[in-house]
Amino acid sequence: MNFWNKELETMPTEDLRKMQMTLLRKELRTMYDSSKFIHDRMKSVNLLPEDVDSVEKLALIPPMRKTDLRDTYPDGLFVRPYEDLVRIHVSSGTTGRPTVVGYTQKDLDNWTDALCRGMTSFGVTRKDIFQNMHGYGLFTGGLGAHYAAERCGATVIPAGTGNTDRQIQLMHDLHVTCLAGTPSYYFHIADVCDQRGIDIRKDMKVTRGLAGGEPWSESMRQKLYERTGIKTYNCYGASEFYGPMFTECEQQDGFHAWADLALIEILDKNGEQCAEGEKGEIVITMLQKEAFPLIRYKIGDISSITWEKCACGRTHPRLSRLSGRADDMLVVRGINVFPSQIESVIGEMPFLAPFYHITLTNENYMDKMVVDVEISPEYLTDDPVKLNGYSLEVQARMKEILNLKTIIKMNLPGTLERFEGKAKHVTDNRSWD
Repeated sequence: MNFWNKELETMPTEDLRKMQMTLLRKELRTMYDSSKFIHDRMKSVNLLPEDVDSVEKLALIPPMRKTDLRDTYPDGLFVRPYEDLVRIHVSSGTTGRPTVVGYTQKDLDNWTDALCRGMTSFGVTRKDIFQNMHGYGLFTGGLGAHYAAERCGATVIPAGTGNTDRQIQLMHDLHVTCLAGTPSYYFHIADVCDQRGIDIRKDMKVTRGLAGGEPWSESMRQKLYERTGIKTYNCYGASEFYGPMFTECEQQDGFHAWADLALIEILDKNGEQCAEGEKGEIVITMLQKEAFPLIRYKIGDISSITWEKCACGRTHPRLSRLSGRADDMLVVRGINVFPSQIESVIGEMPFLAPFYHITLTNENYMDKMVVDVEISPEYLTDDPVKLNGYSLEVQARMKEILNLKTIIKMNLPGTLERFEGKAKHVTDNRSWD
């Protein structure tokens, strides 16, 4: 079993929890003294940093939300002057003002170290040729994966996004062993290889991949492995944290959420603490962040947490696979629907490719949900009875999972849009005018 920092990664749970409280009070004192935003939040509940000796006390502080970051655009939450910063990342801002995050050198070192722990946990070493297919630039994924793989000793190919034929050529000619990219792009790579008559298992050396940037189901992961032989390890994070920083280990049994860097709460819809193992919204407090405070930040992702020791030997808490978003949840005819639920159904169907798109409309004030799916090439047939049978099977399973009738549209292989970055799965055309 490989470790980046075995003593820290296998520290007894009780010691980890004590460390968290020590780091938390130190971080709160720094932010109380230097951040008007955090100072005012704590003062509003008559709380001093030294008072916080438990998660219950921490929970008295009102949570931060994405709107707080946008309302203070561009740098209202920075607590270090620009001369102390070494980098800035900016979110896409597709739903409002972009989020601007500053980093000191220590912030970048902690971020890189977190990913090194994760990459080492699933076997990345100096023997690897690591092809990074994430975007470089304002997006955190590309540079985060790049610097961590280099620090692990791997040989890094900064391929960036796009130009799939070149990506495949590099994978083949340079004997790449490990990839990094979005799940949907892995499938696109697999499709193009099939079209070119390339067998990834036989013609290439790649066996492992770091997958991040978008959620996907376990059944989808299994499909990718069956097609390509690439074993993928999920990565989770956001630029507000540092960037992608929590990964699965070889056990693939949840994201290792490093307790010395972050304290994670899981809240139910009423804002109450969930029991261990119970799903709710992730709320994260960063414990060693220097440039950009993050105290009780509601990220919007749905997960659960456990402190049970992992089979790999690591003792830090683990987040379960994300099961949806609190803020992109679809409400259709009064029913809560997560795109991840639809993705899981598609993953169950061997005759479907892992591509889909949801379109919402309303007719006479009645919601209608259409799910475009794509048939796998090996199941393509001219028999309309078989095609209709496939459609009805998907529709029945959707009704069982969602308790909602959906319209399923079967599409030919390769016809739904592919994405090099994060996939866009929903178009909401509903209008109540």
